[in-house]
Amino acid sequence: MTAVKNIPPERLPDLLRRMPKAELHIHIEGSLEPELIFALAKRNDVVIPYSSVEELRKAYAFTNLQSFLDIYYAGASVLIKEQDFYDMAQAYFKKAAADNVIHAELFFDPQTHTARGVGMETVINGLHRACVDAKTLGINASLIMCFLRHLSEEEAFETLEQALPYRDKIIGIGLDSGEVGNPPEKFARVFARCRELGFHLVAHAGEEGPPTYVWTALDVLKVERIDHGVQSVKDPALMQRLARDRIALTVCPLSNLKLCVFPDLASHNLRQFLDAGIAATVNSDDPAYFGGYMNDNFTQTFAATGLNGQHAWQLASNSFEASFTDAASKRRYLDALTAVFASFENN
Repeated sequence: MTAVKNIPPERLPDLLRRMPKAELHIHIEGSLEPELIFALAKRNDVVIPYSSVEELRKAYAFTNLQSFLDIYYAGASVLIKEQDFYDMAQAYFKKAAADNVIHAELFFDPQTHTARGVGMETVINGLHRACVDAKTLGINASLIMCFLRHLSEEEAFETLEQALPYRDKIIGIGLDSGEVGNPPEKFARVFARCRELGFHLVAHAGEEGPPTYVWTALDVLKVERIDHGVQSVKDPALMQRLARDRIALTVCPLSNLKLCVFPDLASHNLRQFLDAGIAATVNSDDPAYFGGYMNDNFTQTFAATGLNGQHAWQLASNSFEASFTDAASKRRYLDALTAVFASFENN
């Protein structure tokens, strides 16, 4: 790990905002801001059960993952045409660029849309076109298709078959939605098939579910990254495994706070993962619903937990190391990170 000189606490927020970073855990449907929901509802003549942007925002008082998902799926109902998916992703990329995100791997949930009669090609083509155009904002972007774990494995297989004509536009496969009662092994066969097809594999595990879900995601699904994983601290052997094998965790602090996984940010265990040598990263998850994009997650979490410049370096470099891109791009990202840190250390 590169040694980082002490960054004065008063300069740390600016460093966090300016340093280049990768976002590896962003549900693109979860970036759909209330203003855009209403604009798309009007454009597509969709009726939503809220009278105003303000009323919709007030509904963002979640008690657990499921209470969030109920509103999340209602918001997604306004996405119908290819342009809708493009506009949603472009809105996210503009915010990400402002936060100095230079690499983004977007989760998307096609079953949320195909169940409403929206074609797979509509979803993927709109999102992919936005990923291509993100280069003009300085962001290298790609897509990870997620299966909804509250649905059956048979439906996941059907979704995979529908997506295969567009496989050149997808770099990976993930698993999301309600974790409790839907263990990773439920999707063992479809993940084995995805592995045979050469996709990168990730899965949500250990957010509300137990550490055993993280073990199963690693040993049965054979994923390369764990999304969330914050419950892993309850299992010392698992912590050792994550550190030894450099299994990245895509941690989402403001999401954890909003969904009551932790009572407050000061109680978050991000530092425990870093101190244990685990490749933890910071991400925004569903930023429109959870009150913050990337820099909000960094600055608020650092302020609440007392993390320092060395931790900032670890988190940003971990995000590049854990990304599904080529070695040359990773070196370029790290060079950019080094340059920003040098500018702070020399002034």
